[in-house]
Amino acid sequence: MNKVSSVSDQIRDWMDSTGRNARAAAQVIAHAPTGVKNRALQAMAQRIEKDRERILEANAADLEAANTTGLSSALLDRLELTPERVSAMAQGLNQIAALADPVGEISAMNTRPSGITVGRMRVPLGVIGIIYESRPNVTADAAGLCLKSGNAAILRGGSEALNSNSAISGCLAQGLADAGLPEGVIQVLKTTDRSAVSAMLDSPEYLDVIVPRGGRGLIEKVSAESRVPVIRHLDGNCHVFVDEGANLDKAVEIAFNAKCRRYGVCGAMETLLLASPVAPAVLERLVPRYREAGVALRGCERTCALVADCTSATEADWQTEYLAPILAIRIVDGLDEAIAHIGRYGSGHTDAIVTNDLSRSQRFVREVDSSSVMVNASTQFADGFEYGLGAEIGISTDKLHVRGPVGLEGLTIEKYIVYGDGTIRP
Repeated sequence: MNKVSSVSDQIRDWMDSTGRNARAAAQVIAHAPTGVKNRALQAMAQRIEKDRERILEANAADLEAANTTGLSSALLDRLELTPERVSAMAQGLNQIAALADPVGEISAMNTRPSGITVGRMRVPLGVIGIIYESRPNVTADAAGLCLKSGNAAILRGGSEALNSNSAISGCLAQGLADAGLPEGVIQVLKTTDRSAVSAMLDSPEYLDVIVPRGGRGLIEKVSAESRVPVIRHLDGNCHVFVDEGANLDKAVEIAFNAKCRRYGVCGAMETLLLASPVAPAVLERLVPRYREAGVALRGCERTCALVADCTSATEADWQTEYLAPILAIRIVDGLDEAIAHIGRYGSGHTDAIVTNDLSRSQRFVREVDSSSVMVNASTQFADGFEYGLGAEIGISTDKLHVRGPVGLEGLTIEKYIVYGDGTIRP
């Protein structure tokens, strides 16, 4: 049996109250018309735009506190809200409203020889618990996705984003009220007590699934202790392999973008794999650009022989999601070695090959076991918006129920529906 950390009576009472509210609200939102859900989402977006300055002030307070506690640069980047990021939250809610409603969708209707007609209907999961660190934009994204997919949500953000999440949650609550929906549909926890996480993990009577988003420590704690089913969103130790059949112009641009567009996202490349025949030419063009961008390079023995001042990579470097301007580089003897490296060190998140050879690209797609496998594209495309899914709740590295970017459909399941006409089984 999973061992859940002990919680105080006060926190347990709070979880019981929050859970009961969520269960009651889940019954309402599961059957809410699409128009009502869309009105709530649009009202939330309007409130966020209207309260932009208040949200930014709250975020500034969080950033000031985080700087004094030594939060890493990657987490600071995830924590920071700008006017553009606030607008993106509102835009995301409006985009969710514009997406097709998956709830009630019927598929695969099939009349059987017995006379019954069998099909599948998409329905909400119920109550979703979301535990996340830094990123206050997750508060709006996750709330919007849960609402549109007919689920109630209990959100627990990190203590470093408490003020930001509180300001955003006020906008969400007002949006629910504007649409006539109960406040229990979206509950954002406003406590820094870490045992609140343990209380959520020990509440299968209230929560149907938990989605953790954060560092490996958080994911491992939730996976080890939860009595509630978990959709894991593990770290992104992502790779780009430049094949000997690659167009070098494309390879250089992809390898630079995959690392340097944003360092703190889970789709950022952490290890660059280079086929030995093209490695010198690629490094000659890429290294100056990485140096100019301030990226520290850690390489295998063959890489260090080609790149001055390159630090020798350790075994830990191949395993690390840096989320920082640090890149590991390894020269390999072809596709087999690249696939083997990814299989040993990758996290199953996103990996890419750059090549003009169709047969090698297809082998890579078939044999690399990650939630997203790309050909001639930057790993930073691993994102629900870019996949046409709208906002996402995260990138699942699990293999049960849902894998990859988790959007609206990933927050629902199917049930079988059967129609007869007085039909009995002989």
